[in-house]
Amino acid sequence: MAASSSHICFVLSLMMALLFSSIHVNEGARNLLQTTQPAMPTIPTLPNLPTLPNSMPNLPTATLPPLPPLPSTSTPLPTNPTLPTLPNTQLPPFPTMPTVPKLTLPPLPSASLPTIPTTIPSIPTIPSMPFPSPPPSN
Repeated sequence: MAASSSHICFVLSLMMALLFSSIHVNEGARNLLQTTQPAMPTIPTLPNLPTLPNSMPNLPTATLPPLPPLPSTSTPLPTNPTLPTLPNTQLPPFPTMPTVPKLTLPPLPSASLPTIPTTIPSIPTIPSMPFPSPPPSN
């Protein structure tokens, strides 16, 4: 019994320490919120840039040598040879497929198949209880 009471005492003292420490933290945070903001430093001014000249200098123009003349073809180009005609090949006729002999099915049994009902039987419903509601107000 003594061991469990010492554990309870330790837990209670730990909870009290946490409670009191959070009070001091809360007061410190409130104190920090009430301080004034420090002054912002001023931005230094930029030095003046030198002005650019209004006119651009003229670029020198390059003189290109004349192009050499294209060689002329004195002999005409040969024409494409004509393709020889292909011989007409006849394919042999396809072989005929053998026919499958006709099979006769055995007669169906004389017993008739069961019929599927087309209507759904009605399911009895559970009688509903009247819902308790307050009387209408006038």
